[in-house]
Amino acid sequence: MRSIWNGAISFGLVSIPIKLVNATENHSIHFRQIHLADGGRIRYRKVCELDEEEVQGDEIGKAYEDADGTMIPITDEDLAQLPLPTAKTIEIVAFVPADQIDPLQMDAAYYLSANGVPAAKPYTLLREALKRSNKVAVAKYALRGRERLGMLRVVDDVIAMHGLLWPDEIRAPEGVAPDGDVTVRDAELDLADALMDTLGEVDLGSLHDDYREAVEELIAAKASGETVRPAESGDDGGKVIDLIAALENSVRAARKSRGGEGAGAEGQSDGEMADVHPIKKTSGKPAGKSSAQTTKKSTTAAKKSAPESTGAKNSMSTTKKATGSRSTAKKTAKKTAAKKQTSSGGGTGTKKTASSRKRASA
Repeated sequence: MRSIWNGAISFGLVSIPIKLVNATENHSIHFRQIHLADGGRIRYRKVCELDEEEVQGDEIGKAYEDADGTMIPITDEDLAQLPLPTAKTIEIVAFVPADQIDPLQMDAAYYLSANGVPAAKPYTLLREALKRSNKVAVAKYALRGRERLGMLRVVDDVIAMHGLLWPDEIRAPEGVAPDGDVTVRDAELDLADALMDTLGEVDLGSLHDDYREAVEELIAAKASGETVRPAESGDDGGKVIDLIAALENSVRAARKSRGGEGAGAEGQSDGEMADVHPIKKTSGKPAGKSSAQTTKKSTTAAKKSAPESTGAKNSMSTTKKATGSRSTAKKTAKKTAAKKQTSSGGGTGTKKTASSRKRASA
């Protein structure tokens, strides 16, 4: 990595030669300005107001504009001759606990690299001292024409420096808080705590810039001539919501996104909301009429089934008649048989009488 500043860390009477290297980089997608009529690029040219001629970079210097508009030239040599001990030195002024540094003061971040072999020993000494003390170093340094405030801390095996804003550069948050007294109920706080516990911790390394990826996809689609469809926006735009319901749904959604912990309240799955249907209004007719309609339907059904019942009765009657006929036939047959027997018996008796008479006469 290319250094942007060379100097030394002043640690009491110890001087540690270092190089200053940017610790961050900007991945934002940069756009050019164009003329909408013909697509021509818009450029900004540096033009002198007196002769109206374009000026190159090596012809441009610095000046301070006085209240009456007078320009007071200031050269780099003038700034280099200022009696500042921090012109080429990061001067440590104190060691404090890290929580004493207001995050609002945090600015750009840099890595401090030991400049040369002789710097390795004192560099390592300061690094290990910071580790063991669990403190950070507050320092002053000069960069890009102004003196700045910095905080030194250890990142892995490297000393990092965060530029800090001066305390008087932090604006007071006047008029920012909500107007009036707002009461928060314990139930709302409990749900907020539950949501915080559900979201839990996150690996910051897994987070990425979704907007930049979407812009890259947009550029690639337009470059290939594809039609880009606008995405549906889910932003409520400051819509007033039921805070309790929103918190409950947020907890269910968070649990579902992190693997799920079973169904939510009222037997629903996490993250899902119940479908609400309006209750159908009744016609206002009395219940007795409805009951009468039911009875009437039953009677109608009974009438429909009546022919089947009549047919069953006719069948039973026919069966009885057939049974009666069979009984009469049997009786008639028995009588006829009896008569035959009687008739047959009478003939035999007559024959016997005649035979007896013949014997007697003999």
